[in-house]
Amino acid sequence: MSPPRIIAGRWRGRKLTAPAGLATRPTGLRARQAAFDILAHAPWGGLQGKRVLDVFAGTGAYGLEALSRGAALASFIENAPAALAALRANLAACGAEAGRIIAADALNPPPGAPHDLLCLDPPYGAGLAGPALAALAAAGWAAPGAIILAELGPDDRLDVPSPLAERTHGKARLVIWRFGG
Repeated sequence: MSPPRIIAGRWRGRKLTAPAGLATRPTGLRARQAAFDILAHAPWGGLQGKRVLDVFAGTGAYGLEALSRGAALASFIENAPAALAALRANLAACGAEAGRIIAADALNPPPGAPHDLLCLDPPYGAGLAGPALAALAAAGWAAPGAIILAELGPDDRLDVPSPLAERTHGKARLVIWRFGG
């Protein structure tokens, strides 16, 4: 598998460091491309000036892609030591001054400021997207009406009342909806 890279924007083509082993699963290029194409072209999408939260951040691909495409700020929640090291290296390599790393468990996050776009990419098959979103919302990370993007595995189930978009790319299933609605 080739290393993950930034698809578009000011850091287009920049390769990202990924931790060795199977503990971190970088988002596939096609799935991330699809997610950002949807966000760029939907009437409720757009990244310019947005505050983005990349949860279960791993390499930071979602948040860095958003920053590369014009987001004002990206916060990254990750707790695995190897992923945190890769994430720090990737932010430094991109010169991502608008990136903040929060070394925390997504199921028990510290209090936070509201973000406009929350990208959740939990380990496949662990059922963590729903509980993580509930914990993040309770801690103040989700702005009213925020857009939620969840990347789920083929067997993951998540009850989303009114999805704005849903796509499948390989094993990844992307579900996008508005928080609170």
